[in-house]
Amino acid sequence: MPRKSTTEGASTTRRVVIASVAGNMLEWYDFFLYTTAAALVLGTVFFPSGGHPLLGTIAALAGHAVGFAARPIGGLIFGHIGDRRGRKAALMGTLSLMGGATFCMGLLPSYSTAGLLSPLLLVLLRVLQGAAAGGEWGGGVLIITENVPAERRGFLASFSSCGMGLGFVLSSLALWLAEQVSGDGFLAWGWRLPFLASAVIFVVGIYIRRNLGETDSFEAESAKAESTPHSPLREVLRRHPRQVLFAMALRFADSGASYIFMSFSLVYGAYVGISSTVLLWAGIVGMLVDSAMMVVFGRLSDRVGRRPVYLGGAIGMLMWAAPFFLLMDTGHPAAVWAAFVVGHTAIAAMIGVQPSYFSELFSTSTRYSGMALGHELSSAIAGGLSPVVATALLAATGHFLPVALLTMGMAVVTLAALVFFAHVPQAEGVAQPDTQNTETDKKDIDTSVA
Repeated sequence: MPRKSTTEGASTTRRVVIASVAGNMLEWYDFFLYTTAAALVLGTVFFPSGGHPLLGTIAALAGHAVGFAARPIGGLIFGHIGDRRGRKAALMGTLSLMGGATFCMGLLPSYSTAGLLSPLLLVLLRVLQGAAAGGEWGGGVLIITENVPAERRGFLASFSSCGMGLGFVLSSLALWLAEQVSGDGFLAWGWRLPFLASAVIFVVGIYIRRNLGETDSFEAESAKAESTPHSPLREVLRRHPRQVLFAMALRFADSGASYIFMSFSLVYGAYVGISSTVLLWAGIVGMLVDSAMMVVFGRLSDRVGRRPVYLGGAIGMLMWAAPFFLLMDTGHPAAVWAAFVVGHTAIAAMIGVQPSYFSELFSTSTRYSGMALGHELSSAIAGGLSPVVATALLAATGHFLPVALLTMGMAVVTLAALVFFAHVPQAEGVAQPDTQNTETDKKDIDTSVA
C-alpha cells in the first residue's frame, strides 16, 4: 500500500481521531443516559414499589443489566459486519439502532398510564441499546488504531475512550439541565427531554460517519480476496481463544468499577443523604478527569508498555474501593468529588490503554469480532451486573462494605490475568505491548497478519 505524505498522513490522523471521538461521544451519550436516569428517576416512573425504597431502583438497574446482556450479541452481529463489509458499515448500523431506541424511550408511557406494558417496552428498548453499544466500541477503536502508526497507537487510540467518557458527561449534564428546567415536573415529563434530544444527536452522528472513509488496514486486507473469512467468529475462536479470555479478564476491574462509580454511587449517595446535584456534578468532574487521564495513560503506554500501565490501574482500583465509600459517607461535597476523581483516575489507566492493547491481540480479518467478543462478554458480566448486585447488597446489609469487597474482587480478577497470563500471544507480526517502542514495532497495524 503506498505511503502517504507527512502532511496528508497528519491530516488523515486528525480527521479519524476527531470523527472517532465525536461519534463515540454521541453514541455513548444515549447508552449512559439510561444508566444515570435508572439510578435517579426510572425506578419511580416505570417500576413503582410500595415496599422497600430501593426495590424500584433495583428493577430499573436490572433493565441496565439486560442491556448489558445484549452487548455480546450486538458485538457478534456488528463485529461480523465490520470484518466482512467494513468498519464504517458497522458503525452506521450501531448509531441508527442506538439513536432510534433512545428516542423511543422518551416517548414511553409511564407505569401509571400503561401498566406492565410500560416497563416491558423500556426493557426491550434497552436491549436494542445494548446491542448497539456492543458493536460500537470495537468499531470506534478500529477507526483510529487501523489508521495510525504503531509508535503513537496507544496515545491516539486513547482518544476513542475519551469519547465514551465525554458521552457520560454529556448525558449527566443533559439530565441536570432537564431537572433545572422542569423543576417539580422532572418526574412527570422533564426526564424525557434528554432522551428526545437524541434525535438531534443522531442526525449529527450520521453526518460525521457518512463522511468517514474505511480504515487503511481493512482496505489492504480486503484487497486479498482469500483473506476474508466466511465466519470471523469461528476464525477468532479457532486462532485466538486465549486472547479472547485474556481480554475478558482485563475488563473485569474497569467495567465493574466504572458502573459502580457511575450508577450505583448515585443510589448510595441518595441512601446516605447526598443531594442529586452534588452526585451528578461529582460524576461529571470525575469523568472529565477520567477522559483527560486516558490520553495521558495512553501516551505513557507507548513509552513503557501496555501491561505496566494497566497493572497500575488495577492496583489503584483495588486500593481505592473502600476509601471511595468512606469519603462519600462524610457527605461533604469536596470529599465526594475527591472520591470520584481518584477512582476515575484509576479506571482511566485501564480504559485509556484498552484500545491499543486489545487491537494488538487480533489479526485484521477477525479483529472487530475478537475485540467485541472479549470486551462485551466481560461487560455483560461485570458491568451489567455490578450495579444491580451492589444495590441488592446495600438493601440487604445497609452498609457499603460488601460493595467495596465486590469491587476489590473484580480488580483481583484483572490483576491475576496480568500477573499470571502476561504473555498471551498477540496476532502474528505484532510486537508484545511491553516492547511497543522498539524498532520491531515501527510499523502500521495493518501488517499484523503474516
